[in-house]
Amino acid sequence: MSCKSCSTGKDGQPRGCKNNGTCGTDSCNKLTVFDWLANMSLPQGQEPFNGIEVRFKNGRKQYYRNTENLTLSIGDIVATQAKAGHDIGMVTLSGELVRVQMKRKNIDINDEEKVMKIYRKASQKDIDIWSAARDKEEPMKVKARQFAIDLNLKMKISDIEYQGDASKATFYYTAEERVDFRELIKVFAREFRTRIEMKQVGFRQEAARLGGIGSCGRELCCSTWLTDFRSVSTSAARYQQLSLNPLKLAGQCGKLKCCLNYELDAYLDALKSFPKTETRLYTEKGKAVCQKTDIFKGFMWYAYEGEWMNWHKLTTEQANEIIEKNKRKEKVMSLEEYASELVEDTKVEFENVVGQDSLTRFDNPKRKNKRKKNRGKQRRRNKQSNTNAKK
Repeated sequence: MSCKSCSTGKDGQPRGCKNNGTCGTDSCNKLTVFDWLANMSLPQGQEPFNGIEVRFKNGRKQYYRNTENLTLSIGDIVATQAKAGHDIGMVTLSGELVRVQMKRKNIDINDEEKVMKIYRKASQKDIDIWSAARDKEEPMKVKARQFAIDLNLKMKISDIEYQGDASKATFYYTAEERVDFRELIKVFAREFRTRIEMKQVGFRQEAARLGGIGSCGRELCCSTWLTDFRSVSTSAARYQQLSLNPLKLAGQCGKLKCCLNYELDAYLDALKSFPKTETRLYTEKGKAVCQKTDIFKGFMWYAYEGEWMNWHKLTTEQANEIIEKNKRKEKVMSLEEYASELVEDTKVEFENVVGQDSLTRFDNPKRKNKRKKNRGKQRRRNKQSNTNAKK
């Protein structure tokens, strides 16, 4: 159920992950919330909050009421109330921080339909049944996918989750359109001999449950820390001046990458000082149309209609100044008088970073050493004279 780094106590129950939830296994899939209120004492007369956060397979979390006033700590395995039977999960948060989390998600602790109870700490028998049920999930998933293919259903069984008491199995599936799976449920119930629940999830949720490595080389955000999915549109890529290439903008779920929204607010703030790109500049020389913008440097390139090859670089202040004059029915002489102020010196001086050696020292052929050549001739002469003297 967990990695080798997850420590256990004397009673055999997990006491938390030594890798702080980064080991990548299913029990440590989502990073645990840091309880920054753990060491703070409550005001006098205030009772401790009885809400508990419990995590299940693949990072699914729910909130429960600790009506039995059990002494629970992070990592304890507990038996929780379910609609039918009971479920087994791991405590991930307790105390006052649970109150903050529930308030942020608009969950009322007194709503008995949404917030159920914690029965007890899981016994060894509960854990054995839970572990045996979890071992059945993978072979069941293989069979379930084959049954869906045999019935020609346009759906994909992405994952199976057994309830802690092994009385119910939840089948998570994805589909492009509505699927009639009534016959499939009959086949599942006859084959697996348990109660069946079908739950459709989106493609982003499927990627979050399965996990993987993104194009950045890190684990998927949705499977490690991202808990809510904001809608992503192609306008986010346009604002950031990215090429609208579906292969580069799509993630493993087939949808637009969630990270397109991360820096979008910064780009939108920077674009507030830019005039609209469709606004034309009217000059005595003609109308100018925006061709390109540089958000980081604050430059805009304009070209006259009919002279599309000649671009003139302006700052945002200059472009706004011309637009204000155009609103007053005034025209500037030309863009050249503004663009001439931005002429840059493109000459670059390079430093000699390799000492006194020339970078082209290997381009020319090697010169023969005349001194060595003369020495060789002198040796051959001496050898010849010695040979004649012996004769």
